[in-house]
This record gives sequence, structure tokens and C-alpha cells, in this order.
Amino acid sequence: MAKDNKLGFWMAVALVVGNIIGSGIFLLPSSLAPFGFNSVWGWLVTSTGAVMLALVFAGLSRGLPNAEGPYGYTRQAFGDLAAAVVLWGYWVGNWVGNAAVATAAVSYLSDLQPWIKEIQGASTIVTVFFVWLLTAVNIHGLRAAGTVQLVSSILKLIPLVGIVGLGVFLASTGSPQLHNANLGATTFKMSDVTAAATLTLWAMVGLESAAVLSKKVRDPERNVGRATLIGTIMSAVVFIVACTTVMVLIPGDTLAHSNAPFADAASMFWGSAAAHWLALFAAISALGALNGWTLLNGELTFLLAKNRIIPSFFARESSRMTPTNAICLTSALSTIMVLMNFGKGMVEVFTFMILLSTTAILFMYLMCSLALLKLLATDEIDASVGRVVLAIAGVFATAYSIWALIGAGQEAVLWGFALLAVAVPVYYFMRRGKREPALP
Repeated sequence: MAKDNKLGFWMAVALVVGNIIGSGIFLLPSSLAPFGFNSVWGWLVTSTGAVMLALVFAGLSRGLPNAEGPYGYTRQAFGDLAAAVVLWGYWVGNWVGNAAVATAAVSYLSDLQPWIKEIQGASTIVTVFFVWLLTAVNIHGLRAAGTVQLVSSILKLIPLVGIVGLGVFLASTGSPQLHNANLGATTFKMSDVTAAATLTLWAMVGLESAAVLSKKVRDPERNVGRATLIGTIMSAVVFIVACTTVMVLIPGDTLAHSNAPFADAASMFWGSAAAHWLALFAAISALGALNGWTLLNGELTFLLAKNRIIPSFFARESSRMTPTNAICLTSALSTIMVLMNFGKGMVEVFTFMILLSTTAILFMYLMCSLALLKLLATDEIDASVGRVVLAIAGVFATAYSIWALIGAGQEAVLWGFALLAVAVPVYYFMRRGKREPALP
């Protein structure tokens, strides 16, 4: 692939930030409101775990610069079958999640265009339209998708910075309105910290984005790890500061029942027009995430086909070095998910889709953390610099991933492992009678 068709460092950072900061940030303050200041401790736990995972992916990408992201890392450590299971689960979880992100984006847009929710079937049609619009952007080429990701990542930070700026201004003037939430009066409870950390965990999914696309990042040995760390830390800081600011600005009882906490905060101080602008930026944020995940899903599908887990038809690339067939497949599957849930409530659809995808992604985090520890122990990766740091990160990331799986609940774990189990017969069926090595 020509150098000009690869993602530069800042586009890689935008990919990480854009895929982490999607639709969840604009609803999280309401979910965290019952936990008061304990939610801040929960954020710190989640952020620490996310940084440990970022270090895992940074170490793996540096030690195995030619590997194919999480699939290649797991394959190097545990073999073809384990890698196929990880890739399959991550792939299915992501295109299911794409349908959820698209649904959230259209939900925000319906605040600006009420006809979307008033006309039966309109929300479904609009959701499918955006899925395929961003599919077209990704088919056009990597640079087009990267540019959309960079611009949307910048735009989505504007309302978050604005709300934080408002909180800083009110704090500097000693405004009594800041006392509404009384965060300082919250009693520390470990159960609340754990619950808050579990909620915030889902917001940090996507930190692995640059590693997944490592072969399409310029100078991956240097840029993938840096982009992963910087993007994860940036996202964590934005999440903690922005969510805490909203919790300080809006009274706890009101916030807990808010369907649009950032819009409500803006409306309180800047009028109803500001709330509509927040809805627009929230939609842009979700669509930016949809663009980034469409890019990732195309690459994951390409890897599945390249390694004979699905038909090789999906491993073909266009003249622009774009896996067009792969991108279209995942968008078609996301479209089917949207259509299957026609007539159901937005929250019901979103919850089901997230439930299906989260455990598979957590399993991938766990396997990559274990892969780092194994490869360090067997000296299969070069980690002469920072070996101890990577080992510590691997141990903490492994423990954190197990804790997160337990915290996800029995239903999520059962759905997730059922999803992963499907990969085993698919793997053996696709490889029946084929003994030649996977495509290079």
C-alpha cells in the first residue's frame, strides 16, 4: 500500500478517540448520577484499566509490528483456533455494535427533526441511510474515511469542552448553582464504585482501534502504540472531566431522570437553542464513531476471509486498496440487525445490541493481555525497553479484563460465550480438507 494511502499519526489518534467517544458519553452522566462522587472513583478504576490495556496493545504492536492486530497477537501466542475464536467474536460484536451506534445517532437527530420519530418507519430508514452513507465513504478510500474521522473527532469535542468551560467559569465565580449535586457529601461505598466502573467500562471500548488497523497505519511500530496510549488517555480525561462537570451543574434527582444530560445542562444556562445544538453534536459524535467502526469492521472481515474463516471473496481489494466486499458485508449485517428490531423501542434495541457485543470484546482484551504475558515469558517479542512495565501492564490488564467479565453479569457472559462458541464449528467447516497455510 502506498504511503499516501495509510493513516498518519494524528489520524490514528483520531481513530482511537473517535471510536471511544461515540454515543455513550452523552448519556453517561444520567446513568452515573445515583452514585454521586463514587462515580469519579469508578472512572479512575476504569481509566487505569484502560491505560493498562493501552500499554498491552502498545507493547504488542511494537513487538509484533507485522502482526494483524489482536488476531495476529493471539495467533502468535495461542495458535490458529484461539485466534479465530477471538477474531470471530470481536467481528460479530462490532457489526452488532455498529447497528446500535447508528440507532443512537438517529435518536439524537430526531430531536432536531421530529418527523424521524413521528412517522412510522422513518427512524429505521434514516438509520439504514447513514449506515450506507458511511459505507460509501469507506469504500472511497482509507484517506477519505480518515479525514471524516479526524473532522468528526474535533467537532465532537466542542460541546464537551464548552460544558467543562461553563463549569470552570461558575466555579471561579463561586456560583451557588454548583452546590446542587453535593458530590462532596457522597458516602464512599465500594459496591457503588464497582457498579460505576462497570458502566464506564463500556465507554472506553475502542482503545484497540489503531492496533486492529496496524497494517494501514504509517510506521506502525512507532505510531500504533503512541496513538493508542495518547488516544486512550485523552478520551479518559475528557470523559472524567465532562461527566463530573454535568453532575455538578444539574441536581442529582433531575439528572438521574434526564434523557439528554448535556443538552439539559446547556439549556439551563444558554437556553433551549443550545440544547438543539448539543443534540446535533451528539449525532455527529455517534456518526463519527460509526465511520471509525465501519473502517475497523471492514478490516476484520478482510482478515476473516484472508485466513479462510469466511469465503475468500471477502478478501478482495479494490484499486484503492479497499476491502470493498468486506465493508459491504458488515454494513449489510448491521442493516439486517436494524431491520430485525423494527418497531421496538430505541432503548430496548440499544440494550440488546450492546449486551451481545460487550462480552466478545472483553474476551479479546483478556486474550491479548494473556498473549503479551506469554510472549514476554518465551522471549517471542522484543521488549528490551520497558519489559518490566509491560509485564506489570499485562498482569493488571488480565486481572481487569476478568473482573470486567464478572461485573458484566451472567446474562451478558452467557450470550457472549454462545457467540464465541459458534466460531469453532465455522472454523473447522471452512478448513475442511484444506491443509495449506493461511494466505500471507
